[in-house]
Amino acid sequence: MNQHNHCFGFEADFVASLRCLPMAVRRKLDLAGVKLKLSHWHSLSNDERLRLLEWPDQPDAITALRQWLIPRTAAMADGPAKPLEPALAESWQQSEQLPERLRLSCAQLGCSIPLAAWAELDELQRFALVKLSHPGHEHRNLPGAIREFGLGG
Repeated sequence: MNQHNHCFGFEADFVASLRCLPMAVRRKLDLAGVKLKLSHWHSLSNDERLRLLEWPDQPDAITALRQWLIPRTAAMADGPAKPLEPALAESWQQSEQLPERLRLSCAQLGCSIPLAAWAELDELQRFALVKLSHPGHEHRNLPGAIREFGLGG
């Protein structure tokens, strides 16, 4: 699976229109160290949103993404996208340990993810599960992601 532009089935209700940021774009933003608000996303043209989805995720491409996106958003109503520290050694980048927040979220849903299954997921899948388990996300898409990834025994 291409991680740089893959969209998951649980994202199907908004991916066709790109009205929300797909997980593949969110992962690249984290890797680049860019906080892009939904209002920024909506201010981009459809072609620019598609360009971000298709943007490669190799290190040099991620650097170029940051260098393009912050100036591109500078004149937007909410100001430029906020630079952050690029993701490094985040829980979704670690295949050896199931993140505690994800474990607790799964427990609330009455399921668990075996460590061996976590380790077999690719980085984009781990990223999606971690992001979907964050407080305030209401775990709306977490059960769908767990099913889609063949997890949750």
